[in-house]
Amino acid sequence: MSADDLLNREALLRLAPELRPAADPAELRTRVVHFGLGAFHRAHQAVFTEQAAARSGEPWGITAVAPRSTATVRALRDQDCLYSLTERRPDGHRTRVVGSVIGALAMGPDARTVDALLTDPEVTVVTLTVTEKGYHRSPMTGGLDTSAGPVAADLAAGPDGPLTTVVGRLAAGLAARMRAGAPPINVVSCDNMAENGAALGRVVHDYIRASSWPDRAEILDRMAEAVAFPATVVDRIVPATSEADRAAAEAALGVRDALPVTSEPYRQWVLEDSFAAPRPPWELDGALFVPDVAPYQLTKLRLLNGSHSALAYLGSAAGLTTISGTMAADWGERLVRALCAEVAPTLPADGPDPVAYADDLVVRFRNPAMHHLLRQIGTDGSLKITERWLPALRELRARGTSTPVLELALAAWADSTRRADAPADPAAEALAACWGPSTRPAETVRALLRVLGAADLADDEALVAAVADRLPALRTGRVEI
Repeated sequence: MSADDLLNREALLRLAPELRPAADPAELRTRVVHFGLGAFHRAHQAVFTEQAAARSGEPWGITAVAPRSTATVRALRDQDCLYSLTERRPDGHRTRVVGSVIGALAMGPDARTVDALLTDPEVTVVTLTVTEKGYHRSPMTGGLDTSAGPVAADLAAGPDGPLTTVVGRLAAGLAARMRAGAPPINVVSCDNMAENGAALGRVVHDYIRASSWPDRAEILDRMAEAVAFPATVVDRIVPATSEADRAAAEAALGVRDALPVTSEPYRQWVLEDSFAAPRPPWELDGALFVPDVAPYQLTKLRLLNGSHSALAYLGSAAGLTTISGTMAADWGERLVRALCAEVAPTLPADGPDPVAYADDLVVRFRNPAMHHLLRQIGTDGSLKITERWLPALRELRARGTSTPVLELALAAWADSTRRADAPADPAAEALAACWGPSTRPAETVRALLRVLGAADLADDEALVAAVADRLPALRTGRVEI
C-alpha cells in the first residue's frame, strides 16, 4: 500500500462523516501534554478531550510524549497524529478516527520541546498514563525510591543532562515553569493506583527535594499554590492491538492505520474537583467531578482491577488466554462474584453498590467481542497486586474475616512467578529466586510476599499456609472456588 493510502489529514477528506474526528484537528492547539503514548490513553483521555473540544468549541489539543518508544512517535507523526478507535460491541464493531492528539514527542530526543511545552502558559494540563512502575515508588514508604538506578542517574545528571524517568522530566519541567512565573497548571495522574494524585505529587516533590537545585525550596513553595495533583479514577478495557485489529480498521476506513486501538464500549472517568488552572470541560462527555474520588477509586481498584488480576492468573493456570474465555469457564463468573463479595466489606459505604458493580463486571468481562489477553493483564504483577489485593487482604484478616478467594488468587499469582513463561515483571529476578529446588512451598510463599514488601503478611502463618495449600491443584490446572 502506498503512502497515499495511509491515514492522515488529507485522507480524512475521503472518509465518511461518521468515521471522521469529532473535532477538526486543524483547529486544535496544544493545551494538554500527556506522558504515555499507549493504547489506553488513546482510547480514554484522548476521546474525552476530543469530545470536550467538539462540544465546547474550545481548542483543547494534546501533545503526547512517549517515555521510551520512538517507533510509536514516528508512526504517529507519519499519520499526522491521527489513529482509529474501534469499540468492540456484541452487536457489531464501531470504528472512527480520533483527532485530539496533534503532536507526538519522544521524551529523550525531544527533551527541549517537552520542556518548552511544560513552561508554555497556554498548556494548563499535564496527564499521565505511565503505569505504576513509572512512578518509581518505594514499596516501604510510598515515596520516591531515590536509590532506583534510573532515578539516581537523573538526580546526578547536570542541568542539561539526559533525563530518562518521567518523574525527573516532569519535575524539571515544573521547576522551569515555576522559575518562569508561568500560570498555574494541573498535573493529572490517570494510572491505576490508590490516591494516584497524592502519589504523583509526592514523587515529584521528593524528586525536587532530592535534587541539587539551589532554588528547590522556592520551587516547592511556588508549586504549593500553582500546581494541582487531583486524584482520578479511569476505567475502560483496552486490549493489546492484534494484526486482526489492524486489518479490521483498514477495512472499516479504507486506508491503512498503523496505530489502531480497540476497546470495550464502556468508559468512565471520575476526577477530584480540585484544579488550579483551566481544563477541558470533560464533563460534557460524561466525566464525573466529585469532592472525593476514594469510594470510586477503591471500588474500581479492588473489584474491577482485583478481579481482572485474579482472572488473569487463575485463567493462565487453567491454560486459558483471554478474559472472555476465562469467563466462559464454569468457575469464571463465580470467581468474579465471590471476590467482589469477599472484598465488599472493605469499601466505603458511600461508593457504588458492590453487587450491582459485580453485575456490570460480569457483562463487561463476558463481552465475546473482546479478546483481552491474560498475559497483558498479568504483567507487572508485583506492582499491581500490591495495590489491588493486599490492602483488602490486610483489612479483612485484621477483622478476623476469612479470605479464601484472595488466598486462591494470591496462590495463582505465586504459581505464575515460577514458570519460564511468567508475565513480565520488574521484580522477575527476585521472584524467580524464591523458588529454590529444595524450598518448601510455605517458605516460597513467605519469600514472595517479602519481595512484595509485605513482611506483615509473610509473618501471617495461617495465610502463608493457606496460599501454599492451593499450589498443588493450580499446578495441575484445577481452579477450586
